[in-house]
Amino acid sequence: MSDLFASAGLENAAPRPLADRLRPQKLAEVVGQEHLTGEGGALTRMIANRSLGSLIFWGPPGTGKTTVARLLARETSLHFEQVSAIFTGVADLKKVFEAARGRRAIGQGTLLFVDEIHRFNRAQQDGFLPVMEDGTITLIGATTENPSFELNAALLSRARVLVFKALDAEAIDKLLQRAETLEGRRLPLAPEARAALAGMADGDGRYLLGLAEELLAQPDGPDLDVAGLAATMQKRAPIYDKGQDEHYNLLSCFHKSLRGSDVNGAMYWAARMLTGGEDPGTVFRRLCCAASEDVGMADPQAMPQVVAAWTAFERVGWPEGRLFLAQAIAYVATAPKSNAAYSAFNAALALAQKTGSLAPPKHILNAPTKLMKELGYHAGYQYDHDFPDAFAGQSFFPEELAGDPRSDFYTPNERGFEREVKKRLEYWARLRAERQGGD
Repeated sequence: MSDLFASAGLENAAPRPLADRLRPQKLAEVVGQEHLTGEGGALTRMIANRSLGSLIFWGPPGTGKTTVARLLARETSLHFEQVSAIFTGVADLKKVFEAARGRRAIGQGTLLFVDEIHRFNRAQQDGFLPVMEDGTITLIGATTENPSFELNAALLSRARVLVFKALDAEAIDKLLQRAETLEGRRLPLAPEARAALAGMADGDGRYLLGLAEELLAQPDGPDLDVAGLAATMQKRAPIYDKGQDEHYNLLSCFHKSLRGSDVNGAMYWAARMLTGGEDPGTVFRRLCCAASEDVGMADPQAMPQVVAAWTAFERVGWPEGRLFLAQAIAYVATAPKSNAAYSAFNAALALAQKTGSLAPPKHILNAPTKLMKELGYHAGYQYDHDFPDAFAGQSFFPEELAGDPRSDFYTPNERGFEREVKKRLEYWARLRAERQGGD
């Protein structure tokens, strides 16, 4: 039926949403993702070098993931096929793969775009591997979830992850200007209401254009202020730009107050954010970060305290929930501070990246098979609980890093509970020196 409409020219006359009419026709027209689509961007380089491979697009909704996938297919002369993990099963995928094999047989490649790819289970994700490896498809998966946690390692090893950013103020303004140009009229908004409209969109271009379309359909009249915009759209306008500069500024003030042990300052900045319409979850997330980054092992109870307060808040809600938030802020702000664990892990990451895939020592590898035993796996391992101190003192680093001062990451301080941790490390260091010296 759709073919009949298209052949009669009726499809083009059908009303189309503003977001669809403004869909970019080439990569350079995509806004907000210049690190990918601009001059020198990752995707621009791939196209220029004819090196497009399978990709995972990770980013929030309305940032252009589907549009960019379509444009890549056009730029590379690949057949574009789109499926959604929400509505697609194994049988559907098999049909898609068979059709792609048929096109490949006549020299036509296929770019398969899978929306919400993280919703496929592990077995379904594994089903993509053979057709990716033999070139039947070039896969582009889109996800709003962290691929490290939601996608199989095997799939990730065959695809490059590209991060899409929420649209910033500049990108949002470009979209609004394009909408006004296309419609031949300006949005009936005062400057502060225009900024509030951008805040309502929260970095989602598709949602922004939906709001703009409603406003552009309004009859002529005076420009709307923030209150008029909220009344017209039946949505609460943000009191402050919680998706942009002031949002990050107040979060920074809050976190630095926590780090600086200023409980009053921390409570003030938290109150400023909440009265400005901020999601309490954002404040709790920052508290979790401070409890780990700035308190850490100086008081290991800081993180459980914050998580317990957050859980209680979600169960009870506002206004009573402010009690739990206040307690968590007071605990983190007044706790002893140490960033030793945070700094240690950063050093570990840097060393791991620098030294590559060093082989682990065989004595700490399990040997479930005869061959592995013959190769020396598990040989010489000392079971710590066989020692009076439950400490054998063996090395757990690759041979190349054993005893390397660069691998001494964690240096606790004398504040709070870390004083006790430091004593333990010094005690184990003495035992290790004695036992390794006696070997």
